[in-house]
Amino acid sequence: MYEGPVQDLIDELGKLPGIGPKSAQRIAFHMLTVEPADIDRLLASLRKVREGVRYCVECGTVADGERCRICQDPRRDRTRICVVEEPKDVPAIERTREFKGLYHVLGGALNPLDGIGPDQLRVRELLQRLGGAAPGPDGVTAEVAEVIIATDPNTEGEATATYLVRMLRDFPGLSVSRLASGLPMGSDLEYADEMTLGRALTGRRVL
Repeated sequence: MYEGPVQDLIDELGKLPGIGPKSAQRIAFHMLTVEPADIDRLLASLRKVREGVRYCVECGTVADGERCRICQDPRRDRTRICVVEEPKDVPAIERTREFKGLYHVLGGALNPLDGIGPDQLRVRELLQRLGGAAPGPDGVTAEVAEVIIATDPNTEGEATATYLVRMLRDFPGLSVSRLASGLPMGSDLEYADEMTLGRALTGRRVL
């Protein structure tokens, strides 16, 4: 234990996700060695996040303005929407360079134990997007033909996916799909757990 503001900083850093006590201590002491200008830039960035962070009115991810750059891009395929839980999931899918459509951020996953139900998520906004397609940046309105559910492969994510499938099944002409889950590239079958291997068998495809 340290005294004064150093320990206070360590305590606050330790509250961040993925930061343990040793990492918090290491970051805190690193901050003691950097230039004051570096600390000022960090403080300014934190202040901007607190005061000026905005969310895209269309998809719900973080944005600089009213709409994010993806929703403003006229080259995106507006007939396909990928549904994710959090804004951080959007860059993860973008890095694959495989998806050229739009996104919809739910803002979490169903978790009744924590009091998170459909009303706490952006499910209503998704249904509104499907029910009344808005014109894109080029002024052309495109009907959504496919919704790809990309929630996390855990209990909450599966419950959310099941709920969304039930809500979307009555939309005429709408295809609803779920991200495949299974064996990661470079892995060995003998090290796979039963659930992962079972998902891989269920999601197999014809070659």
